[in-house]
Amino acid sequence: MNYRVTVFGKEGCDKCTQLKHRLSKMINKGQLADVDMDYKDVLTVDGVVDFSELECLNPQRIPAMVVSRYSSESGRYEAIENPRPGEADAVCKKSRLYHIMGIQTDYSLEGRGIITPEMIAHVVTEAQRC
Repeated sequence: MNYRVTVFGKEGCDKCTQLKHRLSKMINKGQLADVDMDYKDVLTVDGVVDFSELECLNPQRIPAMVVSRYSSESGRYEAIENPRPGEADAVCKKSRLYHIMGIQTDYSLEGRGIITPEMIAHVVTEAQRC
């Protein structure tokens, strides 16, 4: 796989489980080409280190997801830079990450904490175009 979506969540979180389920379903149905999923529990040492290294996710906005691409140079997956940081996004609204391709949960009244399949597909498709 050339692309990986890393989900950052925690055990016992219904919204985290829902995001993992939606993403898995979209991958298994072939809606997201050339994508696999990785899950990081932010309540574990490895999960919180990976979460922190991104330097852009808000721990109060879990679950979150980040799209990365495999680099043959480094031999690892690397987050994809957002080509238009801070630009308004009609699909993801306040959930969109600023400088890398991804989403974090918006718990405001506008977002209600829901990451929809449309938001997932939008961010992944846009990341694949970068």
